[in-house]
Amino acid sequence: MIKNNVVIAGVGESDIGKVPELSGLGLNAQAAKRALDDAGLELKDVDGLLTAYSMTEPYFMMGSVLAEYLGIKPTYCASLTVGGGTPGTALHHAAMAIATGQAKTILVTAGENRATGQSRDAAVQALTQVGHPYFENPYGPLIPSFYAMIANRYMHEFGTKREEMAAVAVRAREHAIRHPASPMSKGITTEDVLSSKPISTPLNILDCCLISDAAGALVVTSADRAKDLKSDPAYLLGIGESHTHEHMTMAPSLTEFGTTISGNAAYDMSGLTPAHIDFAELYDCFSIVPIIEAEELGFAKRGEAGAMFAEGATSIEGSFPINTHGGLLSYAQAGASGGMHGIVEAVRQLRGNEGDRQVKKHDIGLVHNEGGILSSHCTMIFGREAI
Repeated sequence: MIKNNVVIAGVGESDIGKVPELSGLGLNAQAAKRALDDAGLELKDVDGLLTAYSMTEPYFMMGSVLAEYLGIKPTYCASLTVGGGTPGTALHHAAMAIATGQAKTILVTAGENRATGQSRDAAVQALTQVGHPYFENPYGPLIPSFYAMIANRYMHEFGTKREEMAAVAVRAREHAIRHPASPMSKGITTEDVLSSKPISTPLNILDCCLISDAAGALVVTSADRAKDLKSDPAYLLGIGESHTHEHMTMAPSLTEFGTTISGNAAYDMSGLTPAHIDFAELYDCFSIVPIIEAEELGFAKRGEAGAMFAEGATSIEGSFPINTHGGLLSYAQAGASGGMHGIVEAVRQLRGNEGDRQVKKHDIGLVHNEGGILSSHCTMIFGREAI
């Protein structure tokens, strides 16, 4: 059983932004060391390792390569590829392994040197990875174009306003500049977003996530073992996944996605409802995405989440804080690392030591990761205590 029995006992992040002195493996190792230090553990205590994919490292078996790089020999090891949903899915795998006794202490990492480890041409080429190689890529769409299609349809169907999408980016920046590790130091306005460089209508460059060098890591173990460790654990109360499609041509809808399915699974496992959640860290690769997720997770009715961002309800001092670290839009995005930073942030907020960016009520937090083009989803609910 996962609920109440599996915890995150340590979290860590690499240096964030442009870190030319570290490779993708080096960033993962730095984050892993910091997570283990946070838990009060050493590499010799790790018997499980899960990591993500990399577009900057020339390795096929990333899990085994990272274990080799760290100098450990885990008895449970794999690398996963679920796009931005990988950290959540990896946590789910780790939780099941802990609950079934396959491992005692699992290190979960994700990240790479996306900003300095690839050329501009390689970065653009990476934006074609999710398109169907036969039925979509020949027509030239990039990832922003797919999300722009969703944004246009969502605005048409539910009345979401362009200014509300811009407010998502504004709130993210407001939170990021309060984070000591953020590479962002200057705020933006709605007008800044609306007048920024067009990328794919209706998305402008400030509606799009960063490209970073970054990695994050988690130490996952049992609640019993965590009692003897250094930091306050975050209890995994509920977790669920949904994988509805890979390619846009096969998506069942342009406005309804698997967030509802994964969210309901997490709510069911935890025995909680949206009303119990104090704050959320929602995947925000583009400004339309957290609006859709907030609505599918039950935090707002269809067409109303945009107003939450625009009116300030999602700010750190608001009634329902979202993306308190700045999200992918203003904190960090390096491949699968984007969702990992949301998990790290949730654990830190639950501990209650984040100074002027600490949310007032922080007993229960929700994190949502998504990968592909709103294709694969993982929803996680964490608590300060078992319930």
